[in-house]
Amino acid sequence: MELFPDGAHVWLQSRRNGHYLSADENGVEASWSQHRASLNAAWAVHRVVRHGRTFVLLRGAAYGRYLCYTRRGARRGYRILTQRSYTTLRKHGVMWEASDSEDGTGDVVLRNRKCSRLRTSWIVEAIPPREDPPELPEVAPPPRMPGAPMRARTPPVLRRRIWYMRADDQAELDALVWSRLRFNGRSVSNLSDELAAALGEANSQNITLCVQAGYRARLTPLVIDLPDNERTMEIVVFTTGSEAAQALVYPDVDAQ
Repeated sequence: MELFPDGAHVWLQSRRNGHYLSADENGVEASWSQHRASLNAAWAVHRVVRHGRTFVLLRGAAYGRYLCYTRRGARRGYRILTQRSYTTLRKHGVMWEASDSEDGTGDVVLRNRKCSRLRTSWIVEAIPPREDPPELPEVAPPPRMPGAPMRARTPPVLRRRIWYMRADDQAELDALVWSRLRFNGRSVSNLSDELAAALGEANSQNITLCVQAGYRARLTPLVIDLPDNERTMEIVVFTTGSEAAQALVYPDVDAQ
C-alpha cells in the first residue's frame, strides 16, 4: 500500500482512543502513548513477500525490534502486542497484511498472519526523515529509589552482553566476526565510548551504532538509551561519514 512504502517511517494512531502505538522502554511490550514526538512511537516499514502475498513488518525505530502478536503471557481471552526479534521466516506473529478500511475514513486495517481474527484499524501518518542524525543523549545520573533519602542506595545497575561487529563502508557484514563485551547501564553514549575504545578509535564520534534484533532484522540506528532490561544486544558499527552510515535514515519525530 502507498501508506506503507518499504523503508519509510510511520506513526500508528488508534482511531478508537487517539493514542499512538509505542514501543515500551522495557524493550518487550508495546502499548499506547499520547506522545508521538518520540522514537518509541515511530515504526519503520519492512515489506516481505511470502507465497505471492505481501506482508508488512513494523520495526521499532527505538530498539529495532518488530511489532509482534502473541498470546504468551496474556490473560485468558486477551491478546497482546510485543516487541520481538526477527530471526526466522516462520515468525508469523511479526507479519501483517494491510488493507483499506473501506469506511471512507482512509484508515488502514492490519491483520496478523498468525491470527487472522486479530484485526486493528489505524490512522497511518508518514514521518519525514531528518536531514542529520540526532545527537546522543547525555549520560543521566542514576535514579534514586522513590521515597528514599538522598544518601540511599541507587537501584541495581543493569548488566548485559553486547555482541558487536564492525561493518565495512558498504555495509557488508561478516557473520563470523563478532566480538563481545560486558556493558553496565543503559547509556548509549557510554556504550559508544566503550565500543570506540574496543575498536581502537580515539573518539566515539568516529563511529555510528546500529542494533540488529535478529538474523533477518534490518539495521536500526541506535540513538537513544538502551532498553530497560538485561537482554543481549547485537550492535553493528559503521564508520561515521562512510557510505553505509550516510545511507541510514533517521525519522524526524518532532515534525508537525
